[in-house]
Amino acid sequence: MSLRLRAAIAAVFALCVLGAPPARAAGEFTDSAGRIVVLPDHVNRVMPASLAAEALIFVLDKDKLASLTYSFPAGPGPGPYYIKGQMRLPVVGELAGPFAVSPPAAAVSQVHPDLVIDSGPVTPERAALADQITQATGVPYILLDSSLDRMPTMLRVAGRLLGVAERGDDLAGSAEHAINALRGRLLIQSAEKRPRVYVAMGNGLITTPQGSEAAAAIEAAGAINVATSVTPGPFPTVTLQQLHDWNPDIIIATDFRSNWTIRHTPGWASLAAVRNHKVFLEPYYPPGPFPWITSPVGVNQLIGLYWLSQIFYPGDSQEDLRSLMADFYDKFYGVKVSDAQIEAIAKTAGIPPSDTPHLAALPPIGAPLPSAVPGAVNEPGRRGLLPTSPPIATTPSYLMPK
Repeated sequence: MSLRLRAAIAAVFALCVLGAPPARAAGEFTDSAGRIVVLPDHVNRVMPASLAAEALIFVLDKDKLASLTYSFPAGPGPGPYYIKGQMRLPVVGELAGPFAVSPPAAAVSQVHPDLVIDSGPVTPERAALADQITQATGVPYILLDSSLDRMPTMLRVAGRLLGVAERGDDLAGSAEHAINALRGRLLIQSAEKRPRVYVAMGNGLITTPQGSEAAAAIEAAGAINVATSVTPGPFPTVTLQQLHDWNPDIIIATDFRSNWTIRHTPGWASLAAVRNHKVFLEPYYPPGPFPWITSPVGVNQLIGLYWLSQIFYPGDSQEDLRSLMADFYDKFYGVKVSDAQIEAIAKTAGIPPSDTPHLAALPPIGAPLPSAVPGAVNEPGRRGLLPTSPPIATTPSYLMPK
């Protein structure tokens, strides 16, 4: 049996197990928490319960977004990254998590969506919240597992929920390629080649601890996250002494502030990562709208898997990350990335030049599918300003407090 046929059969099986409806949503749907949700006949207005869900809906069918979770100031900061119509949508915050709006049911009633989608960790607490909101508002609320392993299935399922099955299948094929490319790289690595990595946010001493959502992509790439014992809370912190004890091989800065601090503040220079010029700025802008590895945990991390593979295992990677970047933004966000924008990212992210096929040139999974649909306009500036709404825990720097 060919690999392509096996992939097609596996995709069909996964959809059947999850109870995905046909392109026109109707009837019952079993979500990732095992909840049976009765869907409306038509799904035209979808409310994201989290920033990850917002990203998911945006890449599949941005016109179905009924609201935004966070607002961003215009100008040189992190916005606006949506087309003009999306910027007029109500900004209501997240419905789940430590910075959820209160009461969340009132926010749903304000938006009047046909459906609420939450993409994130599937926990009893989130499932209970979903049930409570549906009981209070009558609006169906589904949970989708956003973990990297489940991402291709999530794209296919969400595509059918939104009535864009072909789009979902197309993006799922690209997700499978990114995940499989990384796994293939890890198979040829010896255990001693696994790099020890620290992720820095804000003042450099805010991090993503082992096992957190924001650290999932780093750990999936085979790296050892050194942040083992951290101060608990929405923004886990460490001390400079802890960092010296860990002495990471690589430091990933999620924002300009932490990147500058690490490179120019006394006390950091003796760390191995700084001495060996292994401090990398996580790509985000240009052109946005989401960073590559931290938060939200979802489709935005797919291009990050290729990037992590190159900085963790230099010399072993065969992908042309510049070409992959251009194709990813075109395919997922509908954004045309200029050569100047690509070089701006490459300069601080440690991206080497190379020459391999674009994502668009890769063989599709199953039957031929259409390429990307038109999407968002380019974001005018790199992050630097804070959002007007509260930040999210284990989130990228553009949502971090100063």
